[in-house]
Amino acid sequence: MDKNQIKTAVLLAGIAGLLVVVGSLFGRGGAVLGLGLGLVFVGGSYWFSDTLAIKAARAVPVTESEMPEYYRVVRDLTTRAGMPMPRLYVSPDMQPNAFATGRNPEHAAVAVTQGILQACDWNELRGVLAHEISHVGNRDILISSVAAAVATGITFMARMAMFGAIFGGGGGSDDRDRGANPIALLAMMILAPLAALMLQMALSRSREFEADRSGARLIGDGEPLARALEKLEVGVRRVPMDVQPAQAQKYIVNPLTGRQIQFANLFTTHPPTAERIARLRHAE
Repeated sequence: MDKNQIKTAVLLAGIAGLLVVVGSLFGRGGAVLGLGLGLVFVGGSYWFSDTLAIKAARAVPVTESEMPEYYRVVRDLTTRAGMPMPRLYVSPDMQPNAFATGRNPEHAAVAVTQGILQACDWNELRGVLAHEISHVGNRDILISSVAAAVATGITFMARMAMFGAIFGGGGGSDDRDRGANPIALLAMMILAPLAALMLQMALSRSREFEADRSGARLIGDGEPLARALEKLEVGVRRVPMDVQPAQAQKYIVNPLTGRQIQFANLFTTHPPTAERIARLRHAE
């Protein structure tokens, strides 16, 4: 079992355990409901991660006749990496950014925003696309999809707990009364989503460093990606993007960077861009 399979197993165990705990607050049947929802979230994220991510980004497919350079660069990178050609998309967002999605290299998709097409030249975009192809080759997409499912599922169950605490549920069974501890409900409403977010943070940061390194090795040069990251960091601060926090980790640079969120730096799913740039240049 490789390290990505181990990480996936840990995530699956984490979502099962946390959702069962949250569900148990609703009484005897809640734990089973929590586990069932967890399996639905994880299974859906695995099989439909590419479709969901593309739709969320409002990305549209592009043909080779429409964007021949896009196809030329990605075809060269996948040939070098010994991978099949992914489907290529463009998102209308003007924030410069990009992401890859799909459960494996045979079902992968790469998307770039209109903003990154305007901000970067094709040499810099080659560095960005090498990073995304590396995510696919490293099978990071499955991990990020399951991590997003963890965050979504746990947050959903925590909201159910809050709803139950506010409005009650009737029934009046002893099991239910014992499970309605308001302090436990409050703690779970706060701590469960935080636990999911912290899990995403730890996995996403390590994945980004590794994809930077793998992408630079794929093209034999880290400078194009380093220059692109400099431009992207400026762009994401200037141009906001409407992205669900649970989905932010799929982008090459955190799309929520420009939002005024209190304590945002404590909960970022990406490593500092300056550190990524320094590592790329130091490796040379």
